Amino acid sequence: MIDRILTDELWSAVAPILPGKEGDPGCHGRDNRLFLEGVFWIARTGSPWRDLPVEFGKWYTTYTRYHRWEKRGVWPRVVEALQRQGAAGLRYDEAGLRWAEAAPTPVVRVDAEADRAAA
Repeated sequence: MIDRILTDELWSAVAPILPGKEGDPGCHGRDNRLFLEGVFWIARTGSPWRDLPVEFGKWYTTYTRYHRWEKRGVWPRVVEALQRQGAAGLRYDEAGLRWAEAAPTPVVRVDAEADRAAA
């Protein structure tokens, strides 16, 4: 069993803004909640799409749908809706959807020349 992110409260906050739900024109997603969980698993683990666990569906289908939603501008709205509910772990920027649980550790650059000169 893989940990899930979307509590019922978070799902209620995000479900109405997602494409592919009942009542939307065109094809409907089979299970938007499962799809989101799969995408969040990728964001959380940093794993390649091909490593998506089978319980989330076919990796290529999930990958393709993720990028379709990206082109339609869905991800910033999803992240915003989840953040309003206190789910602060997700970020979306030009690099895509990212999981950012903790503040990033600053990178300290060591100046090798200065170290050699001081020695």
